[in-house]
Amino acid sequence: MKFIALALAVGFAVSTTSVQAQPLDLTLSGGNPGGLWSLLGAGIDRAAQVADPSAVVTYQATGGGFANIGLLGAGRTDLGLMHDAEAQLALKGEEPFSAPITNMRAIGYMYNWAPMHFFLNRSMAEQYGIDSLDDIAGSGAPIRIGINRSGNITSNIALMMFELVGVTDESLAKAGGQFVRAGANEQGELLQDGRLDMITNGIFINHSSFRAVDQNADVVLLSVPQEVIDATNERFGTGQMVIPAGSYSNQQADVNTVTLGALLAGTDAMSDDEAYALTKALISNVDEVRAVHSAMKALTPEMLAKPSVLEFHPGAARAYSEAGLAQ
Repeated sequence: MKFIALALAVGFAVSTTSVQAQPLDLTLSGGNPGGLWSLLGAGIDRAAQVADPSAVVTYQATGGGFANIGLLGAGRTDLGLMHDAEAQLALKGEEPFSAPITNMRAIGYMYNWAPMHFFLNRSMAEQYGIDSLDDIAGSGAPIRIGINRSGNITSNIALMMFELVGVTDESLAKAGGQFVRAGANEQGELLQDGRLDMITNGIFINHSSFRAVDQNADVVLLSVPQEVIDATNERFGTGQMVIPAGSYSNQQADVNTVTLGALLAGTDAMSDDEAYALTKALISNVDEVRAVHSAMKALTPEMLAKPSVLEFHPGAARAYSEAGLAQ
């Protein structure tokens, strides 16, 4: 009887160990092929493989954060990248979601340095005395404003920020202007061709599309009222960031604005062991993720552990706690 009991105990221990030792095999939904999120996918996979050579994180190209949230909500992917603002809308069940999606759990905060930029043609800014976002509505300027395409979270954020200062479709039309939907690179081309007067987007400082605008068009960067930043952050779960003076040719002063962040999330169906192993791998091998793009050089274990609009997966929380990173 003692031998049988011992054998059962050993067998249970071996079985438990083998379950815990199963290598990671996860699917990560990101964004367009060749974009930053696809590079992040490669970095996350490398971090997992440095920790365990048999681990695999398979990247899946999608339409971006909204699509990834839908896939997570339906249990059709293991991991997804998303903006904090997109996650906030999903939790509340607001458009484009028909009902709240509450099964998402954070693994790590990948970055929070994608500030909203508002570039205006300098001659128009000087003619109508526009230095700040809240100068537009009362200026009477016939501004043609480029905002991102529908389905991109930066367009939702830009429209709210404009609405907060009284700039709407109606007010623009009355002055002879309009909102124009266009992607980041397309906006820059339209501005340079004189078909737009202003462009908006929320991406990294000196992103290639912004560098092209700064080099090929005479623009100024508008300031943003603090009350607009506060109201936007409350609505979308975004943050605040300073675009330092001199970041662009005609920028003489610091500009405070709203900034977007990106999260790596799983679901509550992911096991604690999987979430723990992946998070521990990211903490230990953060250099693998940093190396994918110069924009990621500021990523630290402390950033990974930053609280966001999503609660951490229990396995991820345990990894951060063990590393002394719990916030």
